[in-house]
Amino acid sequence: MTPPEVMSQNEIDSLLASINSGGDDISAMQAAEEKPLKLYDFRRPDKFSKDQLRAIQMIHESFCRSLTTSLSTMVRSMVSVEVMPVEQLAYDEFIHSLVQPTVIGILEMYPLSGNAILEVNNQLTFAIIDRLLGGRGEPLRKPRDLTDIERTVVERVIMKILEHLEESWSTVVDIRFRFESMESNPFFVQVCPGTDMVLLVTMKIQVGDVQGMMNFCIPYFVIEPLIDKLSSQQWFSSTGRKSTEGVQEMLISRLQEVSVPMALELGHSVVSLGDVLQMRAGDVVRLDGTAKDDLGLRVGNRVKFRCTPGLREKNYAARITEVLGEEELPVEEEE
Repeated sequence: MTPPEVMSQNEIDSLLASINSGGDDISAMQAAEEKPLKLYDFRRPDKFSKDQLRAIQMIHESFCRSLTTSLSTMVRSMVSVEVMPVEQLAYDEFIHSLVQPTVIGILEMYPLSGNAILEVNNQLTFAIIDRLLGGRGEPLRKPRDLTDIERTVVERVIMKILEHLEESWSTVVDIRFRFESMESNPFFVQVCPGTDMVLLVTMKIQVGDVQGMMNFCIPYFVIEPLIDKLSSQQWFSSTGRKSTEGVQEMLISRLQEVSVPMALELGHSVVSLGDVLQMRAGDVVRLDGTAKDDLGLRVGNRVKFRCTPGLREKNYAARITEVLGEEELPVEEEE
């Protein structure tokens, strides 16, 4: 057994001198001890790293931006969607935080095994239903369950939400969300054991003057096979790649689906407003062309083709005889 070390008198004097002159260091140590400590439950360890939570946050920030536009168009009102900080907690804690009744959509995340939950606050749900059915978007004063018609309307809204959720997740992983069923009592929904950890993404949604929360809950065992792909670096690289690959093809494909008005012009004439007001059925207006002249086919606000009139299967039709280039377009017809 080694004997204990004994401090010399010089060492004792040096220690006392440093204590007497180090008042600032002691106060700093005391201030550091007074900082609030973060509780950590070793029985329920964190399953997601900070980088993974950051990637999930960015995925759902993109989701909120696209949902804001889509939901505004759907309900014909101003809509704001904002994602709150992503959390990881026990499934029991999430279930006990929900009010009853509420709207809970049980989802499949193909090809993953297990179910996820999409919960929408009852006040927010009825405000959306009221807007879709022609109302002002007012919430119910007394909570109640959905009727069969209201359930059908809500299912349509959930399907639209899942489309944007699927698109946002596709930047990192390819997931297909499928709506399985709907519940109103949180305690009837058991997608995982109560002690299991879940990922909770909470979004604050405002429709007109009504504000509510939407929660997206994924059990850890469901998303575990994809955990290595969830990183902010992966998200940035995926979004950057998608922004450059196939952009031209996508734009051409979308433009080909755009509808434009088309009109066949028989001719033109200039008349006074007084003459127009005096016109009656049977009056004849002289045009600037003849029956033998080619007609102009106007696409949008410009004449793009020359054609001859005729019939096809007892319908009025026109055969294109000439395609006009930009330099051939009539100056007076440009806007």
